Amino acid sequence: MDSKDIKALSDMVAAESALCETALSEIGRVIVGQKYMCERILIALFTGGHILVEGVPGLAKTLAIKTAAEVIAAKFSRIQFTPDLLPADLVGTLVFNQQASQFVVRKGPVFANLVLADEINRAPAKVQSALLEAMQERQVTIGDATHPLPEPFLVMATQNPIEQEGTYPLPEAQVDRFMLKLRVTYPAKAEEKAIVNAQTAAVLPKASAGVVTLEQVKRARAVVAQVYVDEKIKDYIVDIVLATRDPAAYGLKDLADMIEYGASPRASIYLTMAARAHAFIRRRGYVTPEDIKSIGMDVLRHRVIPTYEAEAEEVTSEQIVQRIFDKIEVP
Repeated sequence: MDSKDIKALSDMVAAESALCETALSEIGRVIVGQKYMCERILIALFTGGHILVEGVPGLAKTLAIKTAAEVIAAKFSRIQFTPDLLPADLVGTLVFNQQASQFVVRKGPVFANLVLADEINRAPAKVQSALLEAMQERQVTIGDATHPLPEPFLVMATQNPIEQEGTYPLPEAQVDRFMLKLRVTYPAKAEEKAIVNAQTAAVLPKASAGVVTLEQVKRARAVVAQVYVDEKIKDYIVDIVLATRDPAAYGLKDLADMIEYGASPRASIYLTMAARAHAFIRRRGYVTPEDIKSIGMDVLRHRVIPTYEAEAEEVTSEQIVQRIFDKIEVP
């Protein structure tokens, strides 16, 4: 791609990405300090990915996605995962209509644009797999008929890292379906004070509904798919992912005994897509190594599985990924 094409693409990105600022500032009226999580919701929305969020209760995870749905005028549904939940409670079922003497489809809460799967690890495997099928195939089969899910479709699943009693951990193969895994932490002191002031005021802060339309989101998706990724950047992405599988080949021999399984080719695809969306939010028509570094941890932290030896030495997947980023030469 020559410089003239990149200039034209950058102009198009500058025009279309204005919605990011609008959405983030509106969400920011309600959500204090969680810019990282709000940006990642937009990245997933622009790339058709899904998000797994890990964080203790009370960090505005539910409020963030609910507010995003309001701002974007999207249909939102929240599913509280519990041990007695059934797949039909999620996707819907056939109900017998006595007047018409026939079965009719009653669609479940998964038929929404933004779906919050709250505490996904509290439901048994068959419920988790029903949701993951919907995420992957973008459709749901009820009876004999297949029903497409609305577009855009984004699942944000949450799990609580501190309470493991009575949970069904997500298998690695299922976790791999999520484009991003976020670790949400406590707010800083100034942010916490701002949260207290906002949430104890006589009138609670509210975002303006529908300031961004679904049509704008769809247009933004089309532009994000065109963001330029240079061949050297693609090589950089592939080197990072390959280093998780064969660290010795990249001069990281000490990590060879620390990694049980490296990242799959899905990681390379998602890293490229997420980097494009990250560049788009930054109003650029091309991807830089900085985009890869900014989004890389969220794409890779749940795809690099440490060995028992690594766990015994308290080496986390995040530390392994960070070592790889520090070692691989930036183009």
